[in-house]
Amino acid sequence: MKRKEILEKKKAIDAIIKAASSPYNDQLASFPHFRRYQRNGLSVYLESGYGNKLSSPVKQYIQNLLKANMEGPYGSEWPTEEKAKRREMVAAEARYIFIHEDQNASASQATPSLEKDSACTYGINGRKSIVGFVHYRFTVEEEIPVLYVYELQLQPYVQRKGLGKFLMQLIELIAYKNQMGAVVLTVQKANLLAMNFYMGNLRYMISTISPSRVDQLIGLEKSYEILCKVLNYDAKALLQDKGKEIQGEGQKAGLCCG
Repeated sequence: MKRKEILEKKKAIDAIIKAASSPYNDQLASFPHFRRYQRNGLSVYLESGYGNKLSSPVKQYIQNLLKANMEGPYGSEWPTEEKAKRREMVAAEARYIFIHEDQNASASQATPSLEKDSACTYGINGRKSIVGFVHYRFTVEEEIPVLYVYELQLQPYVQRKGLGKFLMQLIELIAYKNQMGAVVLTVQKANLLAMNFYMGNLRYMISTISPSRVDQLIGLEKSYEILCKVLNYDAKALLQDKGKEIQGEGQKAGLCCG
């Protein structure tokens, strides 16, 4: 019976991942109010994308933006990481949210021109509007279906305007709608702004699958932490509770619907 239960559980999880990852499932369709962001002088709109359907200009754009933002935090590890990330970005299971300038916005809302950097001006279908992207996937961690955020990259001039928080709120809604147990992501320890953004502003916690929680000695050797925000109690028990002991009793678990 135990083996049967395990197989049934695995089958159910596989079905959840398959349904969430369907190429016919536009994740933005369920959240029309998140199609646009018009605050703090920004006017942008969002569009879905798929890793195996990216045009050459878009591939070049995301690679350039990733390098500009992450080469510093990765340091000497960057050349190796860059090769791995280039493969990850075009995988069939990669899902994207692309952020575009709203070129119809009024002059007071319009964002600065990117014409000086032609490598970062191309958008989907050749439109010169893309200013950032989120790369995410539906996968499994510790027998829990999760939405794993691989990248959240924005042009510097659209940062610190609430857009990153807006995108992560959308990601959490997508995860919850698709029956994911948690949102998981990896952050370089040297990227202090990102660590503060996720752990301070958004209340993510160091997961039990992060190297520093698995083994403190291994954690000291690794340059990253794995963070999570749990969406149900099964995920809380497997992905968060051990980390909670170390981080202190004053920091409560952040539930998407709580």
